Amino acid sequence: MKKSIFLLSISLLVFAACSDDYLDTTPNGQATSAQFWRNGDDAVSAANALYEPMIDEEFYGHSEQTFEICSDDFYRAGDHGEDQAIEDFTFDADNSQLRHSYKFKYEIINRAHAILINVPDIEMDQNLKNQVLGEAYFMRGFARWRQHVIYGSLPIITEENYINNEFNQPKPTVAEFQAAIEADWLMAADLLPANYSGVDVGRPTSGTVNGFLAKFYLYVDDFDNAITYGEKVLNGPYPLAESFADNFTIATENNPEVLFAVQSLDNWKTQDYMIYTTPRPWGGWDFHEPIQDLVDEYETDDPRLDASIFKPGDMVDIGGDDGVQEYTADLSSTGYHFRKFASWRESGGLNGDQNIPILRSADVYLLVAEAKIRRDGAGAGDTELNAVRTRALGEGAAISGADMDDLIHERRVELAGENQRFADLKRWDKAGIIDLVAHFQIDRGQFKPSRTFMKPKHYYFAVPQREIDLSNGVIEQNEGY
Repeated sequence: MKKSIFLLSISLLVFAACSDDYLDTTPNGQATSAQFWRNGDDAVSAANALYEPMIDEEFYGHSEQTFEICSDDFYRAGDHGEDQAIEDFTFDADNSQLRHSYKFKYEIINRAHAILINVPDIEMDQNLKNQVLGEAYFMRGFARWRQHVIYGSLPIITEENYINNEFNQPKPTVAEFQAAIEADWLMAADLLPANYSGVDVGRPTSGTVNGFLAKFYLYVDDFDNAITYGEKVLNGPYPLAESFADNFTIATENNPEVLFAVQSLDNWKTQDYMIYTTPRPWGGWDFHEPIQDLVDEYETDDPRLDASIFKPGDMVDIGGDDGVQEYTADLSSTGYHFRKFASWRESGGLNGDQNIPILRSADVYLLVAEAKIRRDGAGAGDTELNAVRTRALGEGAAISGADMDDLIHERRVELAGENQRFADLKRWDKAGIIDLVAHFQIDRGQFKPSRTFMKPKHYYFAVPQREIDLSNGVIEQNEGY
């Protein structure tokens, strides 16, 4: 998939590069909407285009990750002043980070609409048609899921709205928005294959969708469905990788555990997050630095610490003439950097083949464990929690009678830096498992001092004021802003 998702971009670049000498020629390679939807190749090209926005710096390349800096795992670092207000819960609706990735989610939704409107009428292989439609339903649901996690509810643009250019719609209720996500993902789960081979590896599968459905149902406290859909993943062809580090190693990063990731291709379409989270002398920009509190969460000899975080004394091969370098505390404000998101070429320089993981089977194992613990009590999720835990620490580390404290610990060390922690904390607060007001009042040192979390205001971020203004007030602001 690393190659296939960029085919549409390649064609656009080719025709944009024509010189003035060719302006009078027939643009045979260009296609209007009326000419485009002809066959299976066109349908696949449209499906490929669903993923292109995700890699942008203002989406998963950086901006989407800034919604995680409110968590207790890392310091914002970097030189983006607007990030401090997000980290400190003092942001308002004019904060620029709130709007950077906003447009890309609607871009994906619009591209999905184009597929869902046009592909059903194409004469093509039915299995391939189902796959393309499934990808469109999944990606529309995924874009809306990210809108939901961040903003609660945003306007739902339907296919009919899209056809009629009726884009200025009011927000539905949160429950109505959740129902739209669920409907899309249930459709996608029935249409997508269980796995892929060859260049298609990396596309969403039915396992991808079932994993997200498990997460969705846990977020709405539907434990039975969270377990049902999660077990479809656990019992499917999506085993945990042999090593935790395999999920962040380029040669093995598309292993079956990685259910969904931003695919990156060196020297063509590369993600910027590897630059943001890497030491500046090693080619990075020093953003999102882990704090001591996160490092201290790891148990002694947990290999996930070494695979997740650069710490003083680590020897790192950054390639080229620089070769092996020692990581020292002065490379970072906090003394640490995330290791998960960066690799170096043998010849030197950051390797753009590094993906950004979004959902792994390990996450789903822990979602099922949580649903069982919350439904049936301590110990009910031992099998699933220990599958993740013993993969890292060995069979001797298995625990019995695991409760929510054990689950919360396991999710923190397994998924550190993967844009899950703040959403987890809010979910647990809503369920009465933790008290976020008290949690954020704890002083965790220089880089995470006491902060004021306000309920229910900070369960969701503010809708960008620019979007409200453009709608002439049709879009309503979230509570408290």
